[in-house]
Amino acid sequence: METLIVDKNLSKAEKYEILFPQLQALLSGETDMIANMANVSAALHEVFNFFWTGFYIVRNEMLVLGPFQGPIACTRIAYNRGVCGAAWAQAETIIVPNVDEFPNHIACSSLSKSEIVVPIIFKEKVIAVLDVDSERLNTFDETDKYYLGKIAELLLA
Repeated sequence: METLIVDKNLSKAEKYEILFPQLQALLSGETDMIANMANVSAALHEVFNFFWTGFYIVRNEMLVLGPFQGPIACTRIAYNRGVCGAAWAQAETIIVPNVDEFPNHIACSSLSKSEIVVPIIFKEKVIAVLDVDSERLNTFDETDKYYLGKIAELLLA
């Protein structure tokens, strides 16, 4: 698969519904997690035009920057620090409508206004997080939480 087929005029849920099987096909048979993370971040970024879309991988008790799309990013994030560190510590998805109101937010870019972070859990342990930022307030909701959670699970299949 070289090109994603998603009509940009669809609703958010409709975009996810069309994107999901395309991601399933794209990741099918590929066992390299980094390669799959790279394609997932590129696909989400292309379809939704998010400000920043990518992954942080748990390595040596830190979140280390993985594949992403968007401007340069923080390279390492400590456990329970910022939205990514909190999602890692809590092992649950965190939606932040306004990052300026989140305690200990790490401002990799002052242009980021809202964020969602989805933990990727393998054998009851967070191994990475999917981090998505928007330049607009209140971008993310339960629809994103549901579908990004399903997409994160694809990385473990």
